[in-house]
Amino acid sequence: MFTVIMTLVAKNDEFQMLHKYYTTWRENPPKEKQPLISLYCKLIRIFYALINKRVEEEKKLNSRETVKRAIHMEGPNRVPLLFFNRDKKQSDIIMIDIVRHFIGDKKDMSEWGFKWERHDDTMGQPVEELIKEWKDLTNLVIPDAANKKRFSHVDDVMNKYGGKYYIASLGLTGFTIMSFLRGFENILVDIYENTQKVQELADIVFTFEENIIRQLKSYNFDAVAFFDDWGTQTNLILSPDKWREIFKPRYKKQFDLAHRCGLDVYFHCCGNIYEIIPDFIEIGVDMLNLSQPNIFDIENLRNEFGGKVCFVCPISYQTTAITGSKEDIYKEAKRLVDNLGSYNGGLIGYIEEYHSIGLSEDNYKHCIDAFRYYGEKCYEEK
Repeated sequence: MFTVIMTLVAKNDEFQMLHKYYTTWRENPPKEKQPLISLYCKLIRIFYALINKRVEEEKKLNSRETVKRAIHMEGPNRVPLLFFNRDKKQSDIIMIDIVRHFIGDKKDMSEWGFKWERHDDTMGQPVEELIKEWKDLTNLVIPDAANKKRFSHVDDVMNKYGGKYYIASLGLTGFTIMSFLRGFENILVDIYENTQKVQELADIVFTFEENIIRQLKSYNFDAVAFFDDWGTQTNLILSPDKWREIFKPRYKKQFDLAHRCGLDVYFHCCGNIYEIIPDFIEIGVDMLNLSQPNIFDIENLRNEFGGKVCFVCPISYQTTAITGSKEDIYKEAKRLVDNLGSYNGGLIGYIEEYHSIGLSEDNYKHCIDAFRYYGEKCYEEK
C-alpha cells in the first residue's frame, strides 16, 4: 500500500496537496513516514466509504430497477422473479391484462367473440371457430382497441404493488388468436393453400394489437407481453421459411413500435422453437419466455444466445417441478442461473402455480426458494 501512496503523491494533485499539508504542519510536526501513514489511513477510509455506498445502493434497488438491469445485462444484484398467477406481492414483475380474453359472468368469453370451454382449471379451448369459411371474415367484429375500459384497473393494480416492473399483457396474441378464429387445423392448411386470406386475417389481428401498444406508455408500463406458441415438443408447427415469410415481418413491426414507445418486449412461446430464436433476437425480443427448459439443451442456449436476450424460465413444469425432488429442483435452478444468468444479467426466474397438472405445494415453494438461493448467490460471488 505504501507503493500505492507514494505513486499517488507523485502523480495525483489532491494527494500532493494533502502530503504537503501533513509535512508542513506547524503543531506537532510529523516524523519520517507519518505523513504517508496518514495518507494511507485516509485512502482506507475512502475505500471503505465507497464500498459502503455501493452496498447501500444495491440494497435500495427496487424491483423495477433490478428487472431492467437483468433484461439489459447491466448488473442486477440478484436474479429477479416473475410470479405469474399467485403470490404477486413477492414478484418483481406484475403483468396486467389489457386484452379482455375472459369476460362475462362465467369468464368464458373473449372480446374477439369466441367462447371458452373448460374441463379443468386450465385456460380451456374455444368451443368453435368463428370463421368457418373465408367469406365469414367480412362479418368478423374486431374489438375496439380504443375502448378505455380495458385500462380501468391499471392504476389500482400499480398503486397496490408499488415499485414493480409493469408489463401490459396482450394475453393470447398473433397466430394463436388467428387459430382460434379460424380453427387450428384450418389455419395450418390455409397458410399453404390460402396464403392471401391468412395474410388478411393476420393484418386484422396484428393491427388491433398495434393500436393497443400505442396507448401503453401513457399508463406507465415498462413492457408489453405477447403470448404466441410456435413449437411442439420437438420442432416448429410449420416450416421456418413460412414463418419468416408471413409472421416475422409483422412481429418486427410490432416490436419496433413497442421500442419506439419506450417499452421492452416480452415474448412467451411454448414448444421447441430453437430454429427461430435467432430471428426473435434479430427483430427485437428483449425477454424470451421459454416455458419448457426441459426440451432444450441449456448449455447450447448459453453458447448460442447467452447475453443476447434475457431468458425467462421456470423450473420445468413438465418434468422437474412436477415429479422431481427438492434436490432435483435446486439442481435445475442452479443450471439455469449458471448458464443463462451469467451475463451481468440475462435471466428472470418464472414461478407459476400449476396444481392442475400435478404441481405440489411443497415443490411450488421449492421452486421459489431455489431461484432465490442461486439467484442471490451468483451475484454475491461476483
